[in-house]
Amino acid sequence: MAALQRVLQLRVRERQRQRRPRSRLVTLNAFIRQHQTPLDILDDMAIIRRYRLPRGQIAQLLNSIGPQLMRATRRNFALSPEIQLLSALRFYATGSFLQVLGDGLGISKASVSRAVQAVTNALLPLAVEHIQFPASRQDITEIQQYFLTHHHIPQVIGVIDGTVIPILTPSVDGHLYICRKGYAAINCQVICDHKGLITDIVARWPGSTHDSFMFTNSSVGQEAQNLQGQWRLLGDSGYPLRPYLFTPVANPMNNRETNFNVAHRVARSIVERTIGRWKMRFRAIHQSSGGLLFAPQKCCAVIIVTAMLHNIAVQMRVPLLNREEDEEVEEEDVEDEDGMGPHGQPRNAQYMAGFRARQQVIDRFF
Repeated sequence: MAALQRVLQLRVRERQRQRRPRSRLVTLNAFIRQHQTPLDILDDMAIIRRYRLPRGQIAQLLNSIGPQLMRATRRNFALSPEIQLLSALRFYATGSFLQVLGDGLGISKASVSRAVQAVTNALLPLAVEHIQFPASRQDITEIQQYFLTHHHIPQVIGVIDGTVIPILTPSVDGHLYICRKGYAAINCQVICDHKGLITDIVARWPGSTHDSFMFTNSSVGQEAQNLQGQWRLLGDSGYPLRPYLFTPVANPMNNRETNFNVAHRVARSIVERTIGRWKMRFRAIHQSSGGLLFAPQKCCAVIIVTAMLHNIAVQMRVPLLNREEDEEVEEEDVEDEDGMGPHGQPRNAQYMAGFRARQQVIDRFF
């Protein structure tokens, strides 16, 4: 009986207990967010330095994905689409801890994490509009003319390279993600044009995947194999020599081959500089930030979105304000290129066709 009375007393006290008042700091931060945003306070260069995009471009992105970021809730102080977008852009730009980013905007770590997830999912479908492989005759002719005029290599529409993006070691099949540099990563295939625009990106393979395997199983690689002779790419020695993919001569025997290697190296430096600027502009994918501490699938989405934002910045001629360090040089997986297989037998027909095509270019243009 005494126990029952005690339970009844506790229930009465629970009903009489007033609701705990909301923290004054939460109320103050929410009031500030609702009446003033960083876009209202910062000047143009400060916005670019913090978010890597100009004010007008951020507004365009907000108009495109704003409806998707509206929170379906009646709770007070729900995060506005603008604050969610700025939180995600700040994360892409710095790769800093979510708690630190949240302190700068007056929101919690969990809110920043949800904002990054929501913005990434909203921006991902827009990537096909900003990352496009050249298809029109005008675009192809312009790129080919540039490489022929400046590097004396005909029919080139892009340069290709691979780069690793560090991530948190996954709990499942984590050993597959360990790259040749000794840490867990996503191995990305990047193709860019002469302007430094990323025209194709593949970000779905673990760090241990070889570059040549990624290219062979990519849509661009399969298209190139079906359209042999119409255009070609330039790649390092980690890729197989094909009529549509020229690699440098492994052991140049004369001045022509040496000159070809020099022109090839200068042309291929475009993609190396593009990758370096991409990673410097968005530090979240740079090794200096500690890597992307998400699941592999979410990491791949962030990589694609940052590549899309990089293209937008390049097209808008947004200056790269942070030049503290250059992109680390990727090691090449050099393949044996002697034209012969085991027991002195010729290699496969694709290699020999690529060897002949490259030799024709060397004899004619160098």
